[in-house]
Amino acid sequence: MKILTAEEMQATDRRTVEEFGVSLASLMEHAGAAVAAFCQRRYSAAQRITVLCGKGNNGGDGLVAARLLTDAGKAVRVALLAQRSDLRGEAAAALARLQPAVPLDEVLDKASLPALLNGADLCIDAVLGTGFKPPLRGLAVAVRDLLNSVNVPVVAVDLPSGWDADSTEQTMDGAFRADAVVTFTAPKLAHVFGHLTAETLGPVVLAEIGSPPEAVQSKTGLTWTGSSKSLAEKPRAVNTNKGRFGHVLVAGGSWGKAGAPAMASLAALRAGAGLMTAAVVDSIVAIVAGIAPELMVAPLRENGREVSLVNLEPEQLDRLMKGITVLAVGPGLGTEGDASEFARQIVSKTSVPVVIDADGLNTFAGQTELLQGKGRTMVLTPHPGEMARLAGMTVREVESDRIGLARRFAAEHQVTLVLKGWRTLVAHPDGRIAVNTTGNPSMAKGGSGDILTGIVAAMLAQFPDDVARAVEAAVYLHGLAGDFAARAMDEHTVLATDTVTHLSDAFRYRVKDAEGLTWICGLNLHEPKEHRMEE
Repeated sequence: MKILTAEEMQATDRRTVEEFGVSLASLMEHAGAAVAAFCQRRYSAAQRITVLCGKGNNGGDGLVAARLLTDAGKAVRVALLAQRSDLRGEAAAALARLQPAVPLDEVLDKASLPALLNGADLCIDAVLGTGFKPPLRGLAVAVRDLLNSVNVPVVAVDLPSGWDADSTEQTMDGAFRADAVVTFTAPKLAHVFGHLTAETLGPVVLAEIGSPPEAVQSKTGLTWTGSSKSLAEKPRAVNTNKGRFGHVLVAGGSWGKAGAPAMASLAALRAGAGLMTAAVVDSIVAIVAGIAPELMVAPLRENGREVSLVNLEPEQLDRLMKGITVLAVGPGLGTEGDASEFARQIVSKTSVPVVIDADGLNTFAGQTELLQGKGRTMVLTPHPGEMARLAGMTVREVESDRIGLARRFAAEHQVTLVLKGWRTLVAHPDGRIAVNTTGNPSMAKGGSGDILTGIVAAMLAQFPDDVARAVEAAVYLHGLAGDFAARAMDEHTVLATDTVTHLSDAFRYRVKDAEGLTWICGLNLHEPKEHRMEE
């Protein structure tokens, strides 16, 4: 699924009408219907609904939703932040179709605002849409302040009014608050990078309203990782065996760091790898093996407390790599003694797909010319600190240009780069970048990166011919499992291994619901407790 700029979204709408013969009236009708359906499902107990409408097409979408919600038996009130005569085109047509019995107030000054939300169970924000550029002015500012002062859930049409659709910032000061967003056709930059309020992440749902895929064109090179989730939903053949799902080798661990390779191995098993072997130094074999009886271990000789280069002598390396289809290097490896050279050499001396994380990445700092993925599958999974060391810059510099840096590094080294953090990026060698929208602060704990390494390796093992989607699906699943864990527990108490426990929830989850809405952000379960209303 492509991620669009505001200009690209407007061009998509034009192509839909001019080249594919879909009327603007049809697009608006479908958009309003999607908003109404979402509100009826998520806020089913809401009986009194206020719809705030601007004079443009966003307001027209709101007027359609108001009409359909009225037809569904809801008590709807429309607050038009303009005069009726100000509406033009399809927005005016939508107003003409509104039932005469629906109360409509022309709100032209601040004096009439306080009474608008009296007794409302739900508010729909259809004031300003994708084409708006901040800041808010005039009456819209007063409406925003009113919404901030009342405890009524707000559903935004397309975008919270006042939010710049092209923003990649986490928050947008000065915009309307929103508890949910219903957008259309394709997500915009703000939908995937933004954070609706200080308290909640969403949800943001997307409705297909009639634009054919050919009309959706973008030059950003940005897509959404959730589109690749379908790869993990493919049923396995009845007549199959473990050999068809790959054999992952995790090479890592050192004294005091047995947990990292153990967690990566456990995650790979849970994510579907057919076979899993952990190659760790002798002194921690028993600890790592104890993580799961299904896990095989390959003891490595030590040099002090770290792995020895003796393990990479031809005969030993051949024995270690026999039957291996994916190699994961780094979890808990350390950088003392021979460890760094071990990581560099095992990458260079093998040709199977490789995932490099943690200390495996740190060993290449200052030697990134050795990271060349041309002719093989190479996936790097750095957090901002590791990325800074690889790129020879500061963390601040990494964070200031995440998209540009990820794209340049992946293309230059012909690798798939998973740059972790707020909205993890999956940058591919051809310049495409997928943005991930799952995950939460509970995952900011030791071990989360090791879990991701195992999931990525497992997905590569199962889908070696679909590398881009396999990595994107792995990143999406990891964050989604973390979302389920945080919901079942609490952000403070979730451990990295709890995400593994909830991988089954993530695999079962469907990003598109029964009504055809795609959940870009947030879990499609039920309304949040703070806005749950009793019948």
